[in-house]
Amino acid sequence: MDKMTIIDNEFVAMWYYPDKKIIHHVFHQFLHGQAFRDALNTGVEIFKKYGAHKWLSDDRKNSALPKEDVDWAQTDWFPRVMKAGWKFWAVVMPEQAIGKMNMNRFIKTYSDQGLTAQVFSDPDDALAWLEKQ
Repeated sequence: MDKMTIIDNEFVAMWYYPDKKIIHHVFHQFLHGQAFRDALNTGVEIFKKYGAHKWLSDDRKNSALPKEDVDWAQTDWFPRVMKAGWKFWAVVMPEQAIGKMNMNRFIKTYSDQGLTAQVFSDPDDALAWLEKQ
């Protein structure tokens, strides 16, 4: 599968698979604030530019987000990425329990608004599921 590198820094790596319309990010560490927002906003731009509609979030190294980031993700970012065509989300859950709780809230909120989400423990399984969608 062809892969374009979008971001690769100390916080996050993000790739785009053009033949499958999949964005794939890996958080290398706890990500919040401007670095978190920059990564997610880059994803929105990829959705708009290339017509992506699937996202693999490998958040094993992430944790619970500050309230400001949660509010921003739900009220600003999520409506924009849905409008850009997001349909399917594969989530590799954070290793920390508090991060899992945080991510479960996002999954429920976004699923209630029409996004199809699935949780995985292995990124290869998550990618395989997205490829079939």
